Amino acid sequence: MGFTTLLWPRSSGFTIRLIDDSSIQKSLSSEILDKKLKNNNGLIRPMKKKTDPEVGIDALMVMIPSDLDYLVKLHRAEEITRFCMDFFNLYLVKDGEKPCLSLAGPFLGAPPAVMGMEKLIALGAKRLWVIGWCGSLIPDLRIGDLVIPTRAMSEEGTSQHYPINEKVLGTDEGLDEMIEQALRGKGQAFKKGAVWTTDAPYRETPAKVREYQDRGAIAVEMEMSALMTLAIYRNVRLSGLLVVSDELFDLKWHPGFSTPGLKKMSRLAGEILLEMVDSLNG
Repeated sequence: MGFTTLLWPRSSGFTIRLIDDSSIQKSLSSEILDKKLKNNNGLIRPMKKKTDPEVGIDALMVMIPSDLDYLVKLHRAEEITRFCMDFFNLYLVKDGEKPCLSLAGPFLGAPPAVMGMEKLIALGAKRLWVIGWCGSLIPDLRIGDLVIPTRAMSEEGTSQHYPINEKVLGTDEGLDEMIEQALRGKGQAFKKGAVWTTDAPYRETPAKVREYQDRGAIAVEMEMSALMTLAIYRNVRLSGLLVVSDELFDLKWHPGFSTPGLKKMSRLAGEILLEMVDSLNG
């Protein structure tokens, strides 16, 4: 029988306890651990400050800087200059004095995207819409094609800090269906399915690409699994629309970041999402 030494913090220092390893195994689930912890909230909490704006129910999280600039100009969104979050920008689209939509970004990777989404939720967002880029893992997806991510396989480090127990990791089916209908209404082809979320784009090795292809992933990106996890944890709705920016399915890298087709489809994807969200608030 093995024992594990645990240091429990006390006001006067630490108390050493020996715990039977078998008892640890029985209490590994986050649900049980949460019940044992008196306070599972972080010391730093997302909150709305007195000077922060209301953002409305719908928030569009734009990962790519050029896409954000285009959508802000397209909708003549108002930048919130008094908003003190140095790692992303916030813009409001208003109906009179009432905000009907917020645009936030850019974000690169799971940690900043989750921090941004936490703040948007604290400001009142209930429906989060993500627009970004992804790499194709299947031959049927080429640069400029559209992807609706419905599930995610996490290889990032942020999700583990948000215990969701045994809940299925995925996007909101109702919001996904709205995006599908909007795309069909514009005659736009798309695919939907699982994505692989990584923290390390320079470590997308041939072995990993094969592994995630075998597990059913159709694309790779850097944020969705963490955002899906946070949406479940905070009980909000999330969906997304990704544009293929590069291809890896043949175990070679084919970048398309500077192609006119990617720019065109990224703008179109943003326009479709904005038009759809406008109709929800109309």
